[in-house]
Amino acid sequence: MREPSCELEKELFYSVFEKTPDYIKDLDLMNFSHVEGFTFTLKREHLYPHSDSNPEGLNLKEWFANYSKEAKVSTAGIRGPQNIIFPQDTRFPINLVGIVLATLAKALVAREKYQGKEIRKLVGSEVRYNSELYLDAIARIQAEQGIRTLTPSGRKTIPIWLASFLAFKLDLVGGEYITSSHGISVKTATKDLNSQGSQYLPEESLEFVNKIQEIFDIVEKYGTYDIKIGAKNHPLIDESIMTRLNDGVDLYVEYLKSGVAQNLDGVKKMNRKLFIESVGGCAYRTLSRVLEKLGIQDKYVWNNTEEDPFFHSIGKYDTDPKGNKTFYDYSVDATVIAKHPDGSKYFPVIESMHYEKVLKDLPLGTIVLITDPDHDRLTVCQIEACGNEPMLDEFGISYIELDENRILTVYTANQAFLMLMNYRVKQLKHEGKYNNHPRFIIKTTASALSWDEWAGVNNIKVVNVPVGFKEIANIMKKVELQIKNNPDKEVVVDDVFGNSINLGVQPRMIFGGEESGGMIMGSEDMIESLSGRKAIAMREKSATEAIIVASCLASKLEEENKTLSEYLTEIFEENNIIAKYDVREDIAYYNESEPDIEKLKLAKTEGEKQRTKNDLFYLSLAIGIREGLFGVDKVKEVLNDAFPELNFDNLQDVKFVGDGTYLKFKDKYVEIRPSGTDAKTKAYSGGENLENIEKFSRILGNYSGERTDLHKQIILDEFYENSKETALNYYLQFVEKDANNEKFVIPEYTY
Repeated sequence: MREPSCELEKELFYSVFEKTPDYIKDLDLMNFSHVEGFTFTLKREHLYPHSDSNPEGLNLKEWFANYSKEAKVSTAGIRGPQNIIFPQDTRFPINLVGIVLATLAKALVAREKYQGKEIRKLVGSEVRYNSELYLDAIARIQAEQGIRTLTPSGRKTIPIWLASFLAFKLDLVGGEYITSSHGISVKTATKDLNSQGSQYLPEESLEFVNKIQEIFDIVEKYGTYDIKIGAKNHPLIDESIMTRLNDGVDLYVEYLKSGVAQNLDGVKKMNRKLFIESVGGCAYRTLSRVLEKLGIQDKYVWNNTEEDPFFHSIGKYDTDPKGNKTFYDYSVDATVIAKHPDGSKYFPVIESMHYEKVLKDLPLGTIVLITDPDHDRLTVCQIEACGNEPMLDEFGISYIELDENRILTVYTANQAFLMLMNYRVKQLKHEGKYNNHPRFIIKTTASALSWDEWAGVNNIKVVNVPVGFKEIANIMKKVELQIKNNPDKEVVVDDVFGNSINLGVQPRMIFGGEESGGMIMGSEDMIESLSGRKAIAMREKSATEAIIVASCLASKLEEENKTLSEYLTEIFEENNIIAKYDVREDIAYYNESEPDIEKLKLAKTEGEKQRTKNDLFYLSLAIGIREGLFGVDKVKEVLNDAFPELNFDNLQDVKFVGDGTYLKFKDKYVEIRPSGTDAKTKAYSGGENLENIEKFSRILGNYSGERTDLHKQIILDEFYENSKETALNYYLQFVEKDANNEKFVIPEYTY
């Protein structure tokens, strides 16, 4: 284990070490420091709990039960905490043994699907604890199974969007990427990418989960199962391809130049530099090369370019939100809002960045671009002069004080991305390209209502989907299938609300994104893989693409001497936007940073019960309407009774939207969404009155879920208990309707 970088990390290491039992510390199951190949023998004893009578117990059956449950609902890889010092600790959801089993299972599935073909996959990672070990394990197991495994030169870090881009562009069977996005430092995941470069859908995850079960069945029957680990320098672990491709940077720059980076003259003329916050350091290694290839590298200053799994202490505190003395991690999501004991709001992640010192020498107007450890999300901020606070308050733009003369405006992704898509449309119109195709956007239901309003004014179609970028990618693939099969016909797709949306002939995507900070922009020409597969856009959100568009917007605003806040308010006014405000209430039912895994499991289990009760209260109402048991008027009665401090008289509809319950009002929306993988609830809202939507989100999101008498009158117990399963069936119908299920055909590789 590395030396701690600071007292906080030292405290984290100490807590983890102290809470780890001796039998875990003494484990020596697999030693990946051996450069030669070796065999790990999975034993029947490993499947059962550790005890005096079973000293080799790893409790893998319990681990697998939780792992497979998450695989069915995961929105962004199968994630969870790990023992950052002892990664063989199978008490944690993510551990070396689990990664070995999952990797082998995926390799066996691929070999069965593509018998007699050369299978190529990519493996990459960001900077999280044990990422190098996990990457090494994945590469060596895949190679031993006959899979040519591409890794970055030197097995160094790359962003998730680059792994996704290369999976599609190079016609790979898929990829493995080690990350947990902007999650807390002790969390990690293996994010599985398919041949499209898209995250696995649940049915794809279940294929390899079932294979793990087959392995366990063999172990139960015969007592052991041998897993071969290839040599560190196995000939099928291939760094040469990525080295020749400059890790794919050159191909990605070509892609950018065909789209958002076609004209960077304005950026090259800028006087002010943009500030890039590279949280965790992963972004710097790749993004700096992209900017250099584009000839604009001198227009940026950087912070935190070194790679650090503790993320430079960003988001880390020695007290929890209630003021208790303990290590606490708010994650590295810069838009997270917390409350001081006096009730005042603040940004704990940004506060931990110490921008009052870091930004003190940068001029007014400097735009700050904050990207997360796997470099797929972006938060946009700007240094402004004091004095404009009343206008910012009026339009719901958050800010923090830097000094007595300056503030930092902090934009939600809902606000920032509205500015970026608006700029992109104007850019295309200026270049005379906008009318070449009908335009559409794909957004999650939890994202801003202002996006829908803006799109309507600009004659841009909107396709709403559940949360998760794989849902956005799923719509892209449906559109592409129709374009391929009937290039001269209008493309029609369904959104998750049940609307059929005519996108026109040969439509192009202006924007795809979600309120959590991830976005992509479509290409004017179809993007082609080396074997000729075509796509309207890439499958993963990319902070690099967002940064290029933000840079172009910044150059335009510098030329016009405008701030981002002025530009945003212009958009509101030009497009008659009513739903100017948006909020998100995050409810965590336990402390994710708890180092004692047994306490963590218990707290999470109890929290999941609370989350589920909250979810089912609303979900059963939505399913009841859909099943025709009652109408929205009856739901108004239930909600007005349950929440007398709120008014539901202008409620228009209640719908299940794939992963949450969406309440549509005349003047706003509220979505209550349970985390599929954690003991958390998120309450989103957008509308024309900030105080009103904050109140609705806070009260509905924090509700206990206790069923009222009126609720029980209209929803029988059996219907209530089955509503989750019914909802899942509706979700699968949405996903599978007009799905692009074209089988991937491995080409003859020429590189």
